[in-house]
Amino acid sequence: MIDNLILGFSESLSWANLLWCFAGAIIGTFVGVVPGLGPLAAISMLLPFTYTVVDPIGAIIMMAGIYYGSQYGGSTTAILLKLPGETSSVVSTIDGYELAKKGYAGAALTVVAVGSFVAGTFATIVIALFSPEMIKLALVFTPREYFSLIFFGVVCACVMTQQHIIKGLLLVMFGLLLSTIGTDSGSGEIRNIFGTWNLASGLPFIPLCMGLYGIGEILYNVFHENKENNKLIEQVKLFSKKTLTKIKEAKNAILRGTLLGTVLGVIPGGGAILSSFLSYTLEKRIAKDKSQFGKGDIKGLAGPESANNAGAQTSFIPMLSLGLPVNPVMALMMATMVVHDIQPGPSVMTNNPKLFWGLITSMWIGNLMLIIINLSTVKLFVNFFKIKRWIIYSLVIFSCIYGSYVIGHNIFDLYILIIFGAIGYFLKYNKIDCSPLLLGFILGPKLEETLRQTLQLNNGNFLGFFDSGIALFFYLLTMILILFFSNKKIQ
Repeated sequence: MIDNLILGFSESLSWANLLWCFAGAIIGTFVGVVPGLGPLAAISMLLPFTYTVVDPIGAIIMMAGIYYGSQYGGSTTAILLKLPGETSSVVSTIDGYELAKKGYAGAALTVVAVGSFVAGTFATIVIALFSPEMIKLALVFTPREYFSLIFFGVVCACVMTQQHIIKGLLLVMFGLLLSTIGTDSGSGEIRNIFGTWNLASGLPFIPLCMGLYGIGEILYNVFHENKENNKLIEQVKLFSKKTLTKIKEAKNAILRGTLLGTVLGVIPGGGAILSSFLSYTLEKRIAKDKSQFGKGDIKGLAGPESANNAGAQTSFIPMLSLGLPVNPVMALMMATMVVHDIQPGPSVMTNNPKLFWGLITSMWIGNLMLIIINLSTVKLFVNFFKIKRWIIYSLVIFSCIYGSYVIGHNIFDLYILIIFGAIGYFLKYNKIDCSPLLLGFILGPKLEETLRQTLQLNNGNFLGFFDSGIALFFYLLTMILILFFSNKKIQ
């Protein structure tokens, strides 16, 4: 382990990779601050850039920095302006803005930065310790075990979102259907291309993703922009007696949020968003004085912010060790690796140890950079809101169009961008999370492949799916999950 970490630090501390790590942290903070961007849109737009300019290790380090950096940045505007820059920061607006109105804005921002750093550091240690062990486990996986794991992930995508089960199920099924478009990997047969050979290779992932999360978000913000002037004008003072008092009050919530986010980040469908919501629920449930929640309780801010940072980072474990993306951002991370001819999964640690350990050590370096960036540039990033919104929206739309076209140089990809931009707007307008759709699309090909392989290995006998202790364990988890969430309202 020590030798591996020395190898990782030797790679991540090179001047080039330090630069890319810093760039990822800055960009991540920015996209976290600005509503409507988010890490998915940012990583999608920058993927073509990494293909032509950045080396593979630098590209992965920068993309990872954008993801966990956005979790830091989203809290700034959530606290000062009651505008969640990132989805996982929605919960932070509840108590964060109330704290700011009471004169605790600087203390709240400092507590969030400290909690995020603690959570990020702990999650990085967990990745370093458990990723190699999960890789050893992955080496004994057969198609049967992979099918049970992916099936568990699909069910998680249905039930572990902040919406009704039926909506999640329908979105996952739609995503699975979309994944069948193109060439069947088993038979080589062209299917579901609707008369156009542009779909022979399947729906292009980047335009689809940019449409849902980039164009869709921008359209929603254009037509439904909040006109209220709810900005808080205050001189933010980060270090004071108030800050020390609030850190003492929040320390246990930070620890609970860190542990909760670390566990949930590994679960398919979990990650930063689910971690922050469940952490807030946990803090409110165990609080002695529940009346303070929603009125400026520091524990209702510190817990979720720590949880979303821990969840964002531990979601790298299944991607690095099993080649399984547990959320859409991890799917884009895998796409970045594939673009640079790196096959995600158990072989990464043995075939590309510099990338594997360089990425892990860069996460700790990135978290160190982020606590400095976020404490020193609060006012600078808030001033971005003085820029006219149409300028920001225009730049985002241009980046989406450029990013969709430059990879395949195909006008048809722009049609896909427009279609899924409209779908993304429709879902956003109806307050429906589109993550299950994207996860269904991502997991669909692997689910179909392992289903076919398992049936072939067992001569078509369905009992073969249950002839494994690991597979039975995941099916049991699936049943427990369904029963646990069965009390959700169905409509």
